[in-house]
Amino acid sequence: MMMGHDDAKAEGHGDDHAMMAIGHPATGAAARTVTVTMKETDDGMAFAPASLDFATGETVMIHLTNAGALEHEFVMDTPEDILVHKTMMEDSPEMAHSDANALRLEPGAKGQILWTFANAGRFEFACLIPGHYDAGMHGALNIH
Repeated sequence: MMMGHDDAKAEGHGDDHAMMAIGHPATGAAARTVTVTMKETDDGMAFAPASLDFATGETVMIHLTNAGALEHEFVMDTPEDILVHKTMMEDSPEMAHSDANALRLEPGAKGQILWTFANAGRFEFACLIPGHYDAGMHGALNIH
C-alpha cells in the first residue's frame, strides 16, 4: 500500500487509504494515549520511545512533539513500504504527505494521530525526510 502525497509527481496518491495493513484512521475515543518525541541527539536523530507496542484492534491517540531544531515527520507503515517511500522522498524531498498515518512537524510543533491497529505483525515508524532515517530516526512498531 503506497502512501499519498500532495506533490503532483506522486500522481495517483493523496487519499487517506481507509484501510492499510497497519490499520486505519480512527474516530471516537482512544483506549490509551502514547507520546512520541522527535529530536536530534549527539548521535544522530531519534524518536523517544524507540519502539512502540500495541494490541490488535486497539485504538490509540499518538501525541507527537518535535523537540528538535529541524523539521521531522512520523510515518508508520510496513517495513517494505517505509523503504519504498524513503526512496521516493530522496528523489522528491519537498513532497508533502496527505495520509492519516503520517504527520510532519516544524520545530517546536505538536500534533496527533488517532489510529486503530488492525493486524498483528511487525511494522515500522520513521522520519523519511532525506537523511533522517539514515541518522537513526526509525523504530519498530509491533502489533500483538
